[in-house]
Amino acid sequence: MTLTLRPLRAEDSRDAARIFFCAVHDGTRHAYTLQERRAWAGDSIDLPRWQTRLASLTGFVAEENAEPVGFMAIDLTGYVDLAFVLPSASGRGVGSLLLAAVEHWARGKGTARITTHASLVARPFFERKGWSVAEEEQVQREGVTLRRFRMFKPLG
Repeated sequence: MTLTLRPLRAEDSRDAARIFFCAVHDGTRHAYTLQERRAWAGDSIDLPRWQTRLASLTGFVAEENAEPVGFMAIDLTGYVDLAFVLPSASGRGVGSLLLAAVEHWARGKGTARITTHASLVARPFFERKGWSVAEEEQVQREGVTLRRFRMFKPLG
């Protein structure tokens, strides 16, 4: 497996949406019920929403053989807004490569601390990378309560 990284672009919306949808519906099925996954990611991909969302984000795409397998986005405050890997690429270093790139970018911008809201599935990954849980949260999506964790990592 040869992984490469490149900047996330607005025209990546279709691939990002597909990766997100698969990661939520397939990659979190052991942690979230079908009802919770549907509330989180919907029943189908909302491409116009993804086109709008990616237009304002900075981040990176991991590719394997020129095919996107994961992406991570960060904003100027150091908030990691999106961090998703295809289930078929999970456990092969894709998330680690993306997180290292995001952290490097944030350090270059002088960011002292990065934050995210991590799912039940993402929390252990972030903890292994030196992140800490600030608090557990419950958020409402489509009338369904989802558990997640507000996390942070000092950079320095």
